[in-house]
Amino acid sequence: MSEPSSAGPIEHSERVHLLDALRGFALVGVFISNSLSWFNGRLFLPREEALALAASPLELTVNSLFGLLIDQKFITLFTFLFGLGFALQMTRAEARGASIVPVYRRRLAVLLGLGLVHMFALWVGDILSTYALVGFMLLAFRTRSDRTVLVWAAVLLFVVPPAFTVLQRVGTEPWDGREATERAQKAAREVEAARRAAFLAGLSSDSVVTSQQANARYAWDGIPNPNRPLLLSIVLGRFLLGLWAGRRRLLQDVEQHRPFLRKMAAWGLGVGGVIGVIVLVLNLLYRGVSSPPGWLAWMRLPKDVGYLFMGAGYAATFALLFQKERWRKVLGVFAPAGRMALTLYLMQSLVSVCLYDGWGLGLVGRTPPSLTVLLCLGVLVAQVLFSHWWLARFRFGPVEWLWRSLTYGRVQSLREGLANPVSAAH
Repeated sequence: MSEPSSAGPIEHSERVHLLDALRGFALVGVFISNSLSWFNGRLFLPREEALALAASPLELTVNSLFGLLIDQKFITLFTFLFGLGFALQMTRAEARGASIVPVYRRRLAVLLGLGLVHMFALWVGDILSTYALVGFMLLAFRTRSDRTVLVWAAVLLFVVPPAFTVLQRVGTEPWDGREATERAQKAAREVEAARRAAFLAGLSSDSVVTSQQANARYAWDGIPNPNRPLLLSIVLGRFLLGLWAGRRRLLQDVEQHRPFLRKMAAWGLGVGGVIGVIVLVLNLLYRGVSSPPGWLAWMRLPKDVGYLFMGAGYAATFALLFQKERWRKVLGVFAPAGRMALTLYLMQSLVSVCLYDGWGLGLVGRTPPSLTVLLCLGVLVAQVLFSHWWLARFRFGPVEWLWRSLTYGRVQSLREGLANPVSAAH
């Protein structure tokens, strides 16, 4: 059975330019996070070498600001926007008399395919495949009440993580005994350290084939990750918050929700900032300590709360500023990047492996935080300029065009109905 004729990509005039700009803004922090944690190889270095890269006062400052303002906050915001986008698409489908389910399933299936290709052929840290898998779960909530959505979000974000931590800490200890459990945990850490060392050696190779084989092998070996259920829980929880916000039209109708958004900005930045400072102080106090106290493992829940509050604070503050003409001209610069976020996300991976892998510039494991951030900013400026140039000539980004064409089963026109995204965003 074919879809109703009204089913298809939304036109430029239907877009919420605040959401495009906010998505583009979120992509900036996501790229910096991925670069500092993954692309530059710091995550795969032995602990002593990783600490040495950020030992100077300048690097400690950059690292601390990253942890306080960026780390996990922007990916929280990016994930929240995915759920909000689902609510927006569902509302539009209902207004057109079409069911969102068939099209959205195909959309997620194509996204899953793109994510798997990205993960195995380019970069192991792919998030698209996770978003696609959790997106199928999100469909189950499309007819549930707002109350149910919020309850499930709270359980997934604030009950599952500490329960998961308890299971990790206790493990099989009641049955096998503490010594056996500690030996098993130590063996697992040694296996993971060996995997990371082999991956880093592969990335450092001057052969692109060797590097990408190492990437694919690391991705494949990491599929049975014991932390994956926790990741899926957190992502779905953030999706549900975005779904609730989209239903309530928090960011589609900012003026109507201005008082709530002001409180959201104040509480989000306030609580998120306080928790961030506490975490920062603890990180500095126990920096370089080989065996930190066990109670630090219980900081997972406060950290997750801080990420969520700070991300919400960023979203609310951005939305309120976007209503002011002067700020809209500044923040609207991110709108074209947000419209082709998928293209730019994949482009960031491609550029980064060229910068860091041994067959490229060979910077993996060698760039301190400050240089990594400078490289990021250079790439981001080029991407924003490229997105403006591209969308002045085409309706979609190139990967967005592929995504839509595969979803709807017909080649989408790249130029028909073209509008000026910059003037509309401003």
